[in-house]
Amino acid sequence: MPSEALNHSMPHIMHIDLNSAFAMAEQQARPSLRNRPIGVTNRISKRCCVIAASYEAKAIGIKVGMRLDEARLIDPGFIILESDPPKYHHMYRHLARIMQSYSPVVEMKSIDEGIIDFTGTDEHNRHRPLEDIGYEIKQRVQSEIGGWMRVNIGIGPNRFLAKQAASWHKPDGLDTLDSRNLLEYYRQIKLTDLFGIASHYEARLKAVGIYTPLQFLAADADMLRRRVFKSVVGEDWYKRLRGYEVDDQPGKLGTVGRQFVLDIVGNDGPALLSRLHYLCETTARKLRYRGVDARGILVWAQLQSGESWYQRRMYKTTFYTNDEVYRRALELFEQRPKTSPVTAIGVTCYQLTPSQKSQVSLFESVNRQAWLSQAIDEINERYGLFMVASANALAGHTHVKQKIPFGGTEYFKLLLG
Repeated sequence: MPSEALNHSMPHIMHIDLNSAFAMAEQQARPSLRNRPIGVTNRISKRCCVIAASYEAKAIGIKVGMRLDEARLIDPGFIILESDPPKYHHMYRHLARIMQSYSPVVEMKSIDEGIIDFTGTDEHNRHRPLEDIGYEIKQRVQSEIGGWMRVNIGIGPNRFLAKQAASWHKPDGLDTLDSRNLLEYYRQIKLTDLFGIASHYEARLKAVGIYTPLQFLAADADMLRRRVFKSVVGEDWYKRLRGYEVDDQPGKLGTVGRQFVLDIVGNDGPALLSRLHYLCETTARKLRYRGVDARGILVWAQLQSGESWYQRRMYKTTFYTNDEVYRRALELFEQRPKTSPVTAIGVTCYQLTPSQKSQVSLFESVNRQAWLSQAIDEINERYGLFMVASANALAGHTHVKQKIPFGGTEYFKLLLG
């Protein structure tokens, strides 16, 4: 394809990704685990899943999502550790601080991954090449977070190519992808090596005769929109592959919720309800933190019999307080089948809208409710989570272990306190 179709502007986006971050953080904290296959899970049991694996574990075929018993068939000496969120919070906080020292435009995509936009920062960074800054960031990660920590860095003209570059030479790589080497890079990889192209989209592309990334690049925007993706997503891919930015739009928040695999198995009322109450209070706090109210709520349970149960309900008015979320969830939860013990529970709020609680209501009771929630949040934010909470939720708090919050980081600090 003609190179003129590519974005020839200078790369200004840097993608930073800590390698096997959670397993590596454990190896940093415990030198005896270094150079050994280890994994991290949220709670150890015979059938728990590996949610993070060290590079040593990946090298022998142990993958994220694999059950512990499957991993130990590969290596009986495989070590599994329970997750330690405060440790990862420390790692996240220092990584974000390092990144923010180079540009005011930093977006943390997850706990261990973020983007720096260097537009307009030449003078601040003394006109240094981004590659030099990348190597400096690598050194700072080791000196300020830990000497065992390794980081992949990718540089590109848009977010997509910077992320592709960050995954080019793992572990501990640093690469730039731009119009000078993009065609050669596409010759080396498969369709499914492109972030966002999984087997479903690969099948769609192959159905119209596109088998390689170079053929994908050569396809025109109209064909991608009409025949492959059947939406404007096709036009986005036409631009994305060429290095033009289409991925800097904020995502829409769809749901907010919590779930928990129970540390007990049964239908014991007080024990179950204290854990449900805790999930509801933290879900409500997420709603307020994100500045949204909900109209719908869904409660689900996994039963020991192997069956799943759920119940949902939409309301005419919105809700956001701890009491409102718990009252609605409890009403639905009491409808569950009582014949089989419960092994897992979850609460999800949906149909989210921008919060209206800043508007003073005509009804004093509504205002008191909003002011009380705000006061409790301010106390907990200042003195620590669950400094003020219902007694029943507090009992659940002692049993529900905080999971690693993969994905967005907006309320990571909120949950960890």
